This record gives sequence, C-alpha cells and structure tokens, in this order.
Amino acid sequence: MKINIIGGGPAGMYFAILMKRADAAHDITVYERNGPDDTFGWGVVFSGKTLANLSAADEESHAEVTRSFAAWDNVDVVHRGEKISIHGNSFSGIARLQLLKILQRRCKQLGIELLFRTEVADIEALRTNCDLLVAADGVNSTARKQYAGKFGPSLDYRPNRYIWFGTNKLFHGLTLTFLENETGVFAAHSYKFNQTTSTFIIECDPQTWDAAGFATMNDEETRQYLEKVFAKDLAGQPLLSNNSKWLNFLLVKNANWSFENAVLLGDALHTAHFSIGSGTKLALEDAIALFDCFNKQASLRGALEEFETTHKPVIEAYQAAAQDSMRWFENARDYMNLSPIELAYSLMTRSGRVDREDLKRRDPKFIARYEAERNAYTGTAGVPPANGTRSH
Repeated sequence: MKINIIGGGPAGMYFAILMKRADAAHDITVYERNGPDDTFGWGVVFSGKTLANLSAADEESHAEVTRSFAAWDNVDVVHRGEKISIHGNSFSGIARLQLLKILQRRCKQLGIELLFRTEVADIEALRTNCDLLVAADGVNSTARKQYAGKFGPSLDYRPNRYIWFGTNKLFHGLTLTFLENETGVFAAHSYKFNQTTSTFIIECDPQTWDAAGFATMNDEETRQYLEKVFAKDLAGQPLLSNNSKWLNFLLVKNANWSFENAVLLGDALHTAHFSIGSGTKLALEDAIALFDCFNKQASLRGALEEFETTHKPVIEAYQAAAQDSMRWFENARDYMNLSPIELAYSLMTRSGRVDREDLKRRDPKFIARYEAERNAYTGTAGVPPANGTRSH
C-alpha cells in the first residue's frame, strides 16, 4: 500500500514502523510540520502493560526505549507537607524528545520517508493520492477539522488550567503534591524521566487561577510565582520552561473513527486526562491496534471498521476512568480537609479502576495504616466519604 501519515509524533511513526516492518513493499511517508529536534513538553510515562505491548510489537525499538527509561513502583502523595507512599505500581518515564529520536531512527532504518518542516496544504489531495491516509496530527488536528462532517468530533474544553514545566529536582516516583495558599489550591504532577530531569505539571481550578492573577502575568512572572508556591517541594531548583503556557485540557472524542481511506490516530482521535495516563501510551497502543486489524482483515475498509469496532470500547472505558480522575482534580479543593492518608486513598481510588483490594495486594502496609486511622475516627474500617469530609 501507499500510506501517507500526517503527524510525526509517536502514533504516526509507530504505526509506520509496524506496517513497514511487516511488509517492506509498503510505500510510507510521514509529514511533520516541526523539525526533527522540536518537541514540546518534557517526559512521558508508560505502564508495565504498555511496555509488554511494545515488546511484542517491535522488539528493536522496545529494547532501545527501555534502555533509556527511569523506572519506579511508588506513587507519592504530598499533602500538608507529609508524603504518603503507595508501592506496588509499575511506571517508567522517558524524555519525549528521546522517544521521538528513537522512533525516527527506527523509521529511517526501515526505509520510511520522514518529511520534517512540511505543512500539508492540501489534505484532500494527499488523501486521494494514497491507499491509506492516517491523521495523527495531534489534539488540534487539522485533518479532523477539515473532515469534521465525516468524523463527528466532540470537543470539550475543561475548566481547570494546567502548565507543563520541567525541573532538575528529581522526583523518584509519580508524585502528586497538593498545596493551598491565599488564592486557592494547586496540584502538581511530577516524575523523573532521566537522571537529571523531572516533569512538573501544575494544575489549578479557575477560581485559583483568577485569584492569583495569572491573566496579567507574563511567562517569567508566572514561573517565578509558581516556584514560590512549590519552593519547598522543588528544594531550591528552578522550574524549566519549554514554551510552557497555561492550557485548558481538551477532551476529544469522535463519533466515527474513519471514512473511506482515512483514519484518525492518537490525540487527533481521543484524549484522556494526564492525571491517569500518558497520551503517548494511548497513541502507541492505537498504532498497535490498527496494525493488528490490517493483519486480520484482507480489505482496507474491513481493517478500519474492525479498528473502530474492537478498539473503541477499550478507549471509551479508559476515557470514562480518565474523566472520573479529571473531575476529582477539578474538585480537589473539596478534599483538602482530609488527612494525608485519607487524601492518598481517595486519590488512588478516584477513577474506579483501583479499589481497596487492589491497593491491599499492591501495598498492604498502606491499607493497614489507612484503616487504622479510619478506625481511630469511626470505630470501623471504611473509606473517605465521597464529598471529601470526615464522618464522625
């Protein structure tokens, strides 16, 4: 097949790798508007399950990726200056740029054409000049917009603001830090992704954002303000900016995943809130799922239809859990009166994908401590009330 791919991120490149690896006769071109060394953001996270999927799909790129990983098994929740650690989890982090470079090298090794700094001016012409057009052009997908009548997108800008920094303070685990000051409540999502750098995403609700006056601050003033808010947690290290801007999370869904010979992939197709997992993880799993459908189906339309039929329920379940997590963070101020251990329990069970028994298997000491504290207040083991208040 002749395959044109718009978007040289993980989704587009990984699908190209899998298809070319399966059949060297495929003529595959990837069009990317940015340069080969351009990337926004810092580190990305994978679960143990995702790594197993990558190993099965392409062992060569998996081996190179895992050599560059920083791995951990703990989630640390910091509230009122106290750190609660929950072990038994499986996460790995890697610099986004490093991941892109690994996939670029693998594409070139296989003979995939990568066209950087190339803006596709006529998407329809590109679509009609190939057997398969893959639109993996990100959350603000131009292809999705052009073919909105075909894909039926649903776009929901959420109220919380977030900003994505880096820092040389190393967080040895997925760390979720909650701080309250005179303007409101801030949450930080942080984790190391190499030996020198951590991702540091800061989130706050619109009331906090307005009260802090971020609307009138420039980028440097914003960074300095947030360094002061998280001064203790950063241990004197500055926040590092890479075109860091305040954003509203965009929840993306599409009624139809493909039409004729065109299909969406990755963030162009769907998003899941960063509090539950990486968009990169889902992008790579999309690529694997679509490739598997081409292995099973003889026709192009059959493969695209099976991709939606089989993979859409998986994504919908993931998005449902991510939405529960997203809403928890949108209402984080309601949980600030909880004790550190209660907040940690509420946080770990927020999406419905993890319950008490899961946590007990992962970290029995955490559950024992949580239930001992609950017993001290209620006389019986229990869970934090849904509204974030203690029961007495």
